[in-house]
Amino acid sequence: MNQVLEVIKSRRSIRKYLPRQIKKSELAAILEAGAYAPSAHNEQSWQFTVIRNKELLDRISVKAKEVMAAQSADWVKAMGQNKAFHVFYHAPAVILVSMRTVALSPLVDCSAAIQNMLLAAESLDIGSCWIGLARYYFSIKKELPRLKLPEGYEPCYAVTLGYKDQRPAKPLPRKAAAVNYLD
Repeated sequence: MNQVLEVIKSRRSIRKYLPRQIKKSELAAILEAGAYAPSAHNEQSWQFTVIRNKELLDRISVKAKEVMAAQSADWVKAMGQNKAFHVFYHAPAVILVSMRTVALSPLVDCSAAIQNMLLAAESLDIGSCWIGLARYYFSIKKELPRLKLPEGYEPCYAVTLGYKDQRPAKPLPRKAAAVNYLD
């Protein structure tokens, strides 16, 4: 099978990492893959912020969980109240993905960049997970200066990275009826 298709089919969200930091060359390759994503009108409306500082990652997790614990959705509230839960699963590296707010299609652009990074990580046998729960931290406006984002950008998602401390099983079956042909 084609290598690209094999990587796409083998990629899984990893939520258990070894504590050692990934190599700078691997991180650079993953970031470069993100930068090569397609974007509306080639605006490349993303900004990547790499966080490898454990104390900052822990703070973001704690603050996000405080907001989560106050939500009305039971599953979100339960995760926020779970003392053992860490928003970033104790990954040694996290990439915060921010979008330029005045771009044509920034959320889609950033999502394409994230997918490229996830696939690049898998091709290097590095675990990754797309983290939407970081948005609860992003909602705390007084915390955002800690992220040192350029003016005009707001964070949308995060990606965890680390060497895998788990090997997930085969993927769940895909929906067969997800395609409609109009020949």
